[in-house]
Amino acid sequence: MFPERLSRFRFILASKSPRRQQLLRELDIPFELITKEVDESFPAHLQAGEIPLYLCRKKADAFEGDLTPETIVITADTVVWINGHVLNKPESRHQALQMLRELSGSRHEVYTGVCIRSSVREEYLVARTDVWFRTLKEEEIEYYVDKYQPYDKAGAYGAQEWIGYIGMERIDGSYFNVMGLPVKELYEKLAGWG
Repeated sequence: MFPERLSRFRFILASKSPRRQQLLRELDIPFELITKEVDESFPAHLQAGEIPLYLCRKKADAFEGDLTPETIVITADTVVWINGHVLNKPESRHQALQMLRELSGSRHEVYTGVCIRSSVREEYLVARTDVWFRTLKEEEIEYYVDKYQPYDKAGAYGAQEWIGYIGMERIDGSYFNVMGLPVKELYEKLAGWG
């Protein structure tokens, strides 16, 4: 059975995201939660999926001295890409409102980079999901931002929250990737590890 083959490993999830924690827990992978402060800046020339790949590997770098062949850290980063630029986490109400106005009535791409690293091996992946939003009313945007305060979410929205329920018309790709962790792709990488 898959989890038994990996029972010799100690897994660390380096993420403050409750959604990532929930999704990894539901894969039946036991893990410890350890986070480290990492500068999440990235070179300006990076595009789309290159950004979360760079950032998840940078987050894994912070664990370099803590890893062994049997200790594996899992790091992840998610970005929203629209009109040739990235939408990270909003830093203010104004910025969150602007992001949702830009997403309204448009298609955007969600990219999640995941890095799986021990002291002797590294695997990584980037998953992409295309998301279409219906045209949102201004009062819907303001209601969502004021009630849910999505300042910890790329693109200022959570697919699993009210705005996702009423705004997402369709997606092409993994829904869980939009939540922040492409679990099928991660499962496949971990299954090959054992």
